[in-house]
Amino acid sequence: MIECDKISKMVYGGDYNPEQWSEDVWKEDMRMFKLAGIDIVTLNVFSWALLQKDDDVYDFSLLDKIMDMVKENGLYVCLATSTGAHPAWMARKYPDILRTEFGGMKRKFGGRHNSCPNSPTYKKFSVRLARKLAERYKDYDNVVAWHISNEFGGECFCDNCEKAFRVWLKEKYGTLEALNKAWNTTFWGHTFYDWDEIVLPDLRSEHFAYERTMFQGISLDYRRFMSDSMLERYKDEYNAIKEITPDVQITTNLMGFYKPLDYQKWAKYMDFVSWDNYPANDDSYAKIAMDHDLMRGVKQGKPFALMEQTPSVTNWLSYNALKRPGVMRLWSYQAVAHGADTIMFFQMRRSIGACEKYHGAVIDHVGNENTRVFREIAALGKELEEIGDLTLGSRTKAKIGLLFDWDNWWSIEYSAGPSCELRYLTEFGRYYESLRKMNYDVDIIGMDDALEPYAIVIAPVLYMVKGDYDEKIRSYTRNGGTFVTTFFSGIVQENDLVTLGGYPGKLRDIMGIWVEEIDALPNGEENEFTYEGEKYPAKLLCDIIHTEGAKSLSEYEKDFYAGSPAATVNSFGKGKAYYIGTASSEAFYQKLLTEICEDAGVTPVLKTPEMVEVTSRENEKGRYLFVMNHADESKKISLSGNYKDIITGKNYHEQEMVLPGKDVAILREEK
Repeated sequence: MIECDKISKMVYGGDYNPEQWSEDVWKEDMRMFKLAGIDIVTLNVFSWALLQKDDDVYDFSLLDKIMDMVKENGLYVCLATSTGAHPAWMARKYPDILRTEFGGMKRKFGGRHNSCPNSPTYKKFSVRLARKLAERYKDYDNVVAWHISNEFGGECFCDNCEKAFRVWLKEKYGTLEALNKAWNTTFWGHTFYDWDEIVLPDLRSEHFAYERTMFQGISLDYRRFMSDSMLERYKDEYNAIKEITPDVQITTNLMGFYKPLDYQKWAKYMDFVSWDNYPANDDSYAKIAMDHDLMRGVKQGKPFALMEQTPSVTNWLSYNALKRPGVMRLWSYQAVAHGADTIMFFQMRRSIGACEKYHGAVIDHVGNENTRVFREIAALGKELEEIGDLTLGSRTKAKIGLLFDWDNWWSIEYSAGPSCELRYLTEFGRYYESLRKMNYDVDIIGMDDALEPYAIVIAPVLYMVKGDYDEKIRSYTRNGGTFVTTFFSGIVQENDLVTLGGYPGKLRDIMGIWVEEIDALPNGEENEFTYEGEKYPAKLLCDIIHTEGAKSLSEYEKDFYAGSPAATVNSFGKGKAYYIGTASSEAFYQKLLTEICEDAGVTPVLKTPEMVEVTSRENEKGRYLFVMNHADESKKISLSGNYKDIITGKNYHEQEMVLPGKDVAILREEK
């Protein structure tokens, strides 16, 4: 969340690009912002070329006008540093700033995110610009946050990156002996005797294709290095700004489950997390919720800022469907339900040219307030004004922790086998979505987070067990926790080297099993098992399990391993450890997880009809249930207890609530 003494409600607004318009349009924008209840704008996101015209030639006159205008109109500012797209003159004069693609192609000027993170030119000029901006606008008391660059992403495979990679490796491993051991370089004669012999992994060296590599350890470390390289550029700007405006919070906008960057590491260097929510047309409401919960989770459950969403339509999908009436409001409140303390959009006024001219905006090309979208924006703005600060700073007190880890994501999908269809995010999502659809509050946690706050910890496909993380799980389970993991877990350590002694490696005693073999089933083929009288599919992978103290919950019914366990539970100390040896259906996950939750004393926030989502948040002002009907038709929800809807003011006393399609209620518990 954006913390500032001046802020007394969820701030409402988003990206504003007045530099694209004449000043007479600015005045009309100010009028319409007031009509819509807009109180914050993100400025200066892509203005580097306007601000810096040569090495030492800067011109802030236009930005000065914009900053003065928004201040005079009472708007807060989230001020961006503009470093997400370097100027054309810089690329011509200093070509080291340009990225090299995975296939070895050197980029020319164009697009954005085209700056090499290890370019000395980029580092010098980006930091200088951030510092100049902070110095110039440090006394503007309406600047409530800094926004560094924009949606950091992509990769580079240039000579600068190769040299920097060698330095990073020296710092990590210390000696070539340690590096050769970590990468198992005796395989295929890869032993290195000099640091300069190491080349970065791409199509010119170790890769068959983008995700198919001959040396997982090398490619995995390059992933880590590239995420760290971009993080260093973020930190450079962060430190420059903090020297000048130490009391103003700093962020950069993240992108949910974005594979190239380890956001759990990035969040440690962000004053607050912000992110851009752009679901695909076919994303379920549970999938959208999962992205929000990740963004809350990377900052240990603290509220985040919804920095961008479209008011109506995206422009980059194959089929860019409109948000139907009510959906913008519904999805805005869904973000709040999962931890957002802001509601912001891209963009304020619709562009007239280039690739985002058909992306939605608060103010459409018609240029007035007489549109469906603007009416919906204004109505939501009024509601937020009435809600005020009631939910600000509130947090979700989940009893289920779902473990997500970027190293596991990278390493699993670099793995040569066992199945090309094994996708970490898909298997993680099976557990999250099953719980979310049953209205269990869930925290998405990382390996640095404590396990003790949770009655249940679930770690789908915990392929890589880093360092002594097994001891963390062992202690948690022994002391009464319920731990759940799945097939293809405990296989390797942090360098992607197999842990010897039988799968699931260091987890073997905790789970009470030995996995002898793993069967990969081609798409369309299934085994099956029966659990509590119901038959369920076994697909993707089938671990062939031997129990070593664990109890079998169900057995495979086909093939040569028929009769061997498909799922087990092991009593370990005061706790329990469940191992699910195959992928199955949502019906199975819901059945199993309901029983695990009941056994651990964990209950859903509220039991509701299908397509009605409920979450909870709490602060010193009370506990709030966010009830969201994602269906088109009305739904009846039974309430036990006394509640007041802080949107409508309506009171409910142990009664049934009828919630129209695409509608939202925020229920505060009343004593």
